[in-house]
Amino acid sequence: MKKDKELEVVVYETAANGNKLKQIEDFSVADNAIQIKLLPNEKYQTITGFGGSFTESSAYLLNQLGKENKAKVLEAYFGEDGAKYSLTRTHMNSCDFSLGNYSYAPVEGDLSLEYFSINEDLDDIIPMIQEAMAVSKDGFKIVSSPWTAPPWMKDNKDWRGGKLLPEYKDTWALFFSKYIDAYKAEGIDIWGFTVENEPLGNDKNWESMHFTADEMTSFVQNHLGPKLEADGHDVKILGYDQNREHLNEWVDEMYKDEATSKYYDGTAIHWYASTYEFFPEALQYAHNKAPDKHLIQTEACVDAEIPKWKDDAWYWRKEATDWGWDWAPEKDKHLHPKYAPVNRYARDIIGCLNNWVDGWIDWNMVLDKQGGPNWFENWCVAPVLVDPEYDEVYYTPIYYVMTHFSKYIRPGAVRIGITSSNNDLMVTAAQNTDNSIAIVVFNADEQVKDINLSLGESNVHIQINGQAIQTIIIPMAI
Repeated sequence: MKKDKELEVVVYETAANGNKLKQIEDFSVADNAIQIKLLPNEKYQTITGFGGSFTESSAYLLNQLGKENKAKVLEAYFGEDGAKYSLTRTHMNSCDFSLGNYSYAPVEGDLSLEYFSINEDLDDIIPMIQEAMAVSKDGFKIVSSPWTAPPWMKDNKDWRGGKLLPEYKDTWALFFSKYIDAYKAEGIDIWGFTVENEPLGNDKNWESMHFTADEMTSFVQNHLGPKLEADGHDVKILGYDQNREHLNEWVDEMYKDEATSKYYDGTAIHWYASTYEFFPEALQYAHNKAPDKHLIQTEACVDAEIPKWKDDAWYWRKEATDWGWDWAPEKDKHLHPKYAPVNRYARDIIGCLNNWVDGWIDWNMVLDKQGGPNWFENWCVAPVLVDPEYDEVYYTPIYYVMTHFSKYIRPGAVRIGITSSNNDLMVTAAQNTDNSIAIVVFNADEQVKDINLSLGESNVHIQINGQAIQTIIIPMAI
């Protein structure tokens, strides 16, 4: 009888026991191990990348740190020994994670945007991006999103809510084009846009502008797409950019026919509809509607919570709540139970990858102990927290969870098939362009689990601790 060969692997684990991307080398063999089989001939989506967002709040806080700690944070996110973020996001004009309201087009009636200026970004966002670019060996893509047009272009003349007036559609399309040119002049290339952050609105809490699916598609089809094309900008346009429970109706409109689809390069989604449900049916539907288009998660965070400072255990406990805990209608309350922040991230990223999502972007990279600064006092959690007053930095467990994906599943990787004999573990796998395979396994249970991982006729026995996430690397797999 032919004996199976030992599969060569490198295993990194982050766990509630204190492991932080720790290399695990010693495993015992168990008879009742969970069987995970890799199927590299089953190929799915090509990965665009993983990362977080350059916000004014994050950049402002970095500028308050000492030189050494600022450099360490940028290295942690973009360096070869760090998370190696490859897909990022930033905001056009202000957002809630800005120090106040501002627009690059402040002059009312300036139809040709003669007074367009990105001066507001020159002290913080742009230097942060430039410094990240200097640290990143492989580079990273940037998706830019507007929260609102300047109030003078809107029917309610307010930063919050309202709609773009028809007479300013061409001017608003020009705004995107001028933004690309302005950032290019600073040495920064913009890879893609979302048309509008959260077009369904946010109850007029902070900067927003409303679109229906039909209105956004009409704007892209007749104004934004043609303008960017005419100005020679090779940039991706992603539609929607809000929660997944409304995804079906939006992709139906966006990809209704060849004309509506022409300028869309993909769909952007957020996760705030639930703390545990990743809506696989909606993701599958969106992919099947436009299988050749991107499906990118563009924003996620532990929302409506003040971060816990230097308390790793909190990130593994089911204590956090989100906006839905208080505000969700009764029919949706079950989607917003108390949860563990680590579980929320690990479950959603794996669930997204296994349902055709090709990119996953976190929200703020850096926040303070309050979960800001945020002009609306809309506190949130970030993977890296800082105390500028004492020049301290805290890398939360969420940072390590993100790194399990971003560092080891690289742009151009292709998700491959897997089978598992146990549904208690969440598993995904992708083959990188260098032929290495990265497998990410999440064990939410408190019990240690034994795994037999096989590739062809080779296998290896591995153990994963309780409340742990592992990345298993098979170097140069054939």
